[in-house]
Amino acid sequence: MDWLTDAKIPVGKWAASVFDWLQTHGGWFFDGLALGLETMIDAILWVLQSPPPLLVIAVMAGLTFWMQRSWKIAAFIAVGFLFIVNQGYWEETTESLTLVMTACIVCMGLGVPIGIAAAHRPRLYAVLRPVLDLMQTLPTFVYLIPAIVFFGIGMVPGLIATVVFVLPAPIRLTYLGVSATPQPLLEAARAFGATNRQVLYKVELPYAVPQIMTGLNQTIMLSLSMVVIAALVGADGLGVPVVRALNQVNTALGFESGFVIVVLAIMLDRALQRKIKS
Repeated sequence: MDWLTDAKIPVGKWAASVFDWLQTHGGWFFDGLALGLETMIDAILWVLQSPPPLLVIAVMAGLTFWMQRSWKIAAFIAVGFLFIVNQGYWEETTESLTLVMTACIVCMGLGVPIGIAAAHRPRLYAVLRPVLDLMQTLPTFVYLIPAIVFFGIGMVPGLIATVVFVLPAPIRLTYLGVSATPQPLLEAARAFGATNRQVLYKVELPYAVPQIMTGLNQTIMLSLSMVVIAALVGADGLGVPVVRALNQVNTALGFESGFVIVVLAIMLDRALQRKIKS
């Protein structure tokens, strides 16, 4: 088998060459992107951390009640956040929420338009499908290497790795929702003289709302699952105490911080669950 390994295809060298070229010629783009993302992250952090925690919790519970029209879910959100404050993880939780919210803004802002375009252009989706498969199956730790090369250490590389891992979900679900619009609805809209834009906004998108909201839910859950991995590149949040517990073999700290992550995930899921079903 030596003859086969001697003719090894230099996949790693090709990838390194591409990254080196991007770093040399695209530094201005990555610097600008990092500045924009850092500004967004700092703004969300300021909103979550500047007011007293109890005020933020009250606002979160109020927003949940407004979306769900259920005082039970709103009370659950309030109790969950109070538990997090009681455990001393409020600052880490707001940092993780910032990462999740920023990832949602970026992923939904990119994923929904791309999914709509793919639903209207089958050839585009045929090209996107293997790329999306690669993004979802490639080990997430691999994303951290170019993220560190291009953006250094901190919240931005953790956010970039999260976006690359999460982005296929809103693209696929938006594509599924738009492409599944019944043909009789489309034909009826066009028979009444609707333009392509009107068909999109008044027929296809309303029909695809449940799938798009499911994509938002998946974006939130997958982003939250990346907080520990993002902590490995210097991102703040709930992943930091988990990594610290792993390094120190501290069972108490690991279970405590891990349980807080679980509580936060359940709260976010419940806050959006009924909205998705509607």
